[in-house]
Amino acid sequence: MERNGGTAKAIVLGAGIGGLTAAIALRGAGLDVEVYERAGELRAAGSGLSVMSNAIGALDSLGAGIDLARRGTALESYHVRTARGRLIREFPFPEIIGRLGVPSVLITRADLQAALLEAADGIPLTLGAAATGFETGADPRDGVRVRFEDGSEAHGDVLIGADGFNSVVRRQLVGPEDSRDSGYVCWLAVVPFSHPRFAPGSVTHYWGSGKRFGMVDMGGGRLYWWGTKNMPAERSADWRGDKSEILAAYAGWADEVQEAIRATPEESVIAVPSRDRAFLERWGRGPVTLLGDAAHPMLTSLGQGSGMAIEDAVVLGRALKGAADLPRALRRYEDERRERTRAMVAASRGISTFEQSEDPVRRPVRDAYFRFMPERKLVRTLEDSLTFPLAGPGAATPAAA
Repeated sequence: MERNGGTAKAIVLGAGIGGLTAAIALRGAGLDVEVYERAGELRAAGSGLSVMSNAIGALDSLGAGIDLARRGTALESYHVRTARGRLIREFPFPEIIGRLGVPSVLITRADLQAALLEAADGIPLTLGAAATGFETGADPRDGVRVRFEDGSEAHGDVLIGADGFNSVVRRQLVGPEDSRDSGYVCWLAVVPFSHPRFAPGSVTHYWGSGKRFGMVDMGGGRLYWWGTKNMPAERSADWRGDKSEILAAYAGWADEVQEAIRATPEESVIAVPSRDRAFLERWGRGPVTLLGDAAHPMLTSLGQGSGMAIEDAVVLGRALKGAADLPRALRRYEDERRERTRAMVAASRGISTFEQSEDPVRRPVRDAYFRFMPERKLVRTLEDSLTFPLAGPGAATPAAA
C-alpha cells in the first residue's frame, strides 16, 4: 500500500492477542507495521482460553498458517452442572462446530501468544514502551505521532489502540471513565490434572449460589480452571486471600472441583476483578482507532473477549487493504464491528448477572431456563456467536443458509 511516496505504516499499541493479530492482519494488508508494548517482557498470565470457531475462522482467513489445534485441544463436549455435579444441560457445541466445519480450540494463553508471535515474526516489536499520548495533524491524512515515557516518539499513518482495559489511546479519545464492576472476583489457574470426570476436550461449568466454577481441558494433561465468588468491588479489585478461602468457597461441591483446587499450588492462582465499561459508540477519530478490550471490554461469561479482538483485527486489516483514504477506512471498520461487539458486551453482562445469582428464587429459575430451553433456540443463539460474520476464504459460515 503506497502512502505519500512510500508504504503506509501502522503503529499498534499493545502486544496482547488483539494487538498481535492486528499486526499480522495489517502486514497481510500491505502496510508496514510496528508494535509497541508497555510491559518489559511478554509473559502470558497462567490462564486458558476457549478460542471458538468464529475466532478460528477469522484467523484462518488471514492465510498466515496459524494452527492453534496443534498447540491446544479441540472442544469435544460442553456441560453445565449444579454445584454438586448434577447435569443441567449439555450444550450442542460439537454439532454446531461440525456444521460450520471450523473447530473451537481450548488453549493456554501462553500457547496462543506463542502461535501469534510465530506468525508475526519479522514485525518490529518494542517492549518497555509505555505510551503517554498521541498527536495528529490538522489534516487526518497527515498521520499520527505517539509519545512514550522515555521521551521517544513513533510516527505512522494510522494508530491502533490495542492497549487493553486501561487504554491510553481510549483515555485521550474520550476522557476519564468509570469501570463497571461485576460484583465478583475471578480466580484462575492452569495445573496438571486428571480425574475420572475430567474428560479430554471437555468444558464443564458448575453453578452454585453467587459462585461458579469452570473446568477446561487444555490438552497434554493440563486443566484450566476458573472460579467466581460474589464480593464487594473494593475487595475483588485487590483480593489478598489464600487458597484456604477458595477451598472453603467450594466446600461440598463436586469432587472434581475440590480436587482441582487442592491440586493447584497457591502461587499458581491468579485473582482478577471482573469488570467492563459502558459501550463506547465512537472508537476513534482521524487516523486513530481502538481494538479489542480497548474498544469494548466485556465480562467473561461468553468466553468471547479474545474472539472479538481477533475478529476486530481481521476486519481492520480488510478495511485498510488498498484503502486510499485511511481515516475513512478506519470508520468503515468501526461501523462494521459496532453492532456485533455491542451485542456481545450486553449478552456477557446479562448472562453474568443471571448465572451469578444468589437469590433463592432466581437460582431455580436460572437452572430451569437452560434445562428446558428449546433445542432450536439454543442452537440458533450459539451458532450466531460461533459464526465469523465476514464472508471470505476460511471464514466460518453456516453450511446452509
